[in-house]
Amino acid sequence: MFARRSDLPLDKDALSRFLPWLIAFMVFLAILAMAGMLVLNATASRWDQGIRGTLTVQVMPVEDPAKDDERLQVVLSVLAQMPEIDRYEMLTDDRLLKLLEPWLGPAAGSRDLPLPRLVDVELKTGADLNAEVLSRQLAARVPGTSVDDHRIWLKRLVRLIQTVEGLATLVLAFIALATVGTVVFTTRTGLDIHREAIEVMHLIGAQDSYIAGQFASRAFALGLKGGVFGLLLAVPTLLGIGYLAQQMDSSLMPDITLGPVHWSALAGLPLVVSLIAMVTARITVMKTLSRML
Repeated sequence: MFARRSDLPLDKDALSRFLPWLIAFMVFLAILAMAGMLVLNATASRWDQGIRGTLTVQVMPVEDPAKDDERLQVVLSVLAQMPEIDRYEMLTDDRLLKLLEPWLGPAAGSRDLPLPRLVDVELKTGADLNAEVLSRQLAARVPGTSVDDHRIWLKRLVRLIQTVEGLATLVLAFIALATVGTVVFTTRTGLDIHREAIEVMHLIGAQDSYIAGQFASRAFALGLKGGVFGLLLAVPTLLGIGYLAQQMDSSLMPDITLGPVHWSALAGLPLVVSLIAMVTARITVMKTLSRML
């Protein structure tokens, strides 16, 4: 593709010199948008696998600490009789304090905090348990007991992530349209500049497809050059964002690292953009020459 002989002095076009820079900028933005989509999708999948089919039962403490254990045993007995429940586990006070530490700081180590009793419940695969019915059943036996159904806020989270992914997809579509428009403008300008040379080539027997191939090869080379440069700019940017995210509290931030498959997809983006530029240039030349000559 790069060694193909060119009968047109396309390398001397001033506009072609700016095309790699424009494509580099658009590839840079496209990689950032695609990386955001991949991270959001992976994060939502991990949360979905870890939360779907789980419930949390909360037993509020009472003034008499001796009754807390009795209330908890009643709740556990009710859970043990539910056929939809696969297992349940009571969270210890140390684990609760560790979970509260990011928000309360040093105060989380105080044993004077009125901590509720939490029971982590995991449902059987495919089980359909109505959390509201379970909550009313437990509250009737042990007042002050509530059930937190993670599926409710998980649906809201997934809806939010899908909205952000839709916006990122829209950004990618705009970038693709901008790339196509830039290549079309540059190709048409090149056709006007080399109009006389193209007419001479027609007189000596050159076909439109041959001339279109000249512009397509040039567009592919420029697109790949700009795409690789944009990739080289985007990689340290993503690594820097990942480094800053790792410096934050892991309990507050999800894992936003990219895997080998993600990096492979991002690395292939310059090639995709260069192919779009090549096809666009070829179609533009064929349509323009059919009207010119």
